[in-house]
Amino acid sequence: MDTPSVIPQPVFTARGLTKIYGDGDTAVHALRGVDLDIVQGEFVVLLGASGSGKSTLLNILGGLDTATSGSACWTHAGQSHELIGADDAELTRYRREHVGFVFQFYNLIPSLTARENVALVTDLAAEPMKPEDALALVGLSERLNHFVSQLSGGEQQRVAIARAIAKKPAVLLCDEPTGALDCATGVMVLQAIEQVNRTLGTTTVVITHNAPIAEMADRVLRLADGRIVQAQANPHKVAASSLAW
Repeated sequence: MDTPSVIPQPVFTARGLTKIYGDGDTAVHALRGVDLDIVQGEFVVLLGASGSGKSTLLNILGGLDTATSGSACWTHAGQSHELIGADDAELTRYRREHVGFVFQFYNLIPSLTARENVALVTDLAAEPMKPEDALALVGLSERLNHFVSQLSGGEQQRVAIARAIAKKPAVLLCDEPTGALDCATGVMVLQAIEQVNRTLGTTTVVITHNAPIAEMADRVLRLADGRIVQAQANPHKVAASSLAW
């Protein structure tokens, strides 16, 4: 008797998502009617040139920004929550409890060790990982007690990833996480993100303008001029260790 397949549950569902900055002749249309579905555990890469709308879309999904029109639903534990129109308190709670962010710049506190930087987040979470466990997951067990100035750029970014995942977020949103790094160091950072997605099952969205990085995704969404112009599944994912750009 065949075992029924498990259908992945939606995490994000967006319809007609529009974002306009300013008005009149100076209005900038950052998003133009985006429709989007991302399912639980999926690794998605948003690919596109600067100004294509990638960061705006990620910020709306992460509750850092709100749309001008359309809907963006976040589903957790079988319950759907509309992000558009949610008040500041709701969005703050959503970000704190469910979303991990990784940005191009690490935003670590120089006077603290790697362990202490991660512990800042675990102090706020309901059921966090131990800082040591989060740092081990990104390959930094030997650097727990090093200060930021004693870490390379790639190590600092991996501390930032450990900090983002230590609260066990449902989703990890990464905006150009390798943008300030050379290829070899960037690959190490992508390996850490890959490990988080594979080991914890964290739904992961990565923004990049580097096309080769898209090869490690389950699915690639290409943006141009505020629209998703192509959505393509990767039939054969490539390990981050094999990437080069």
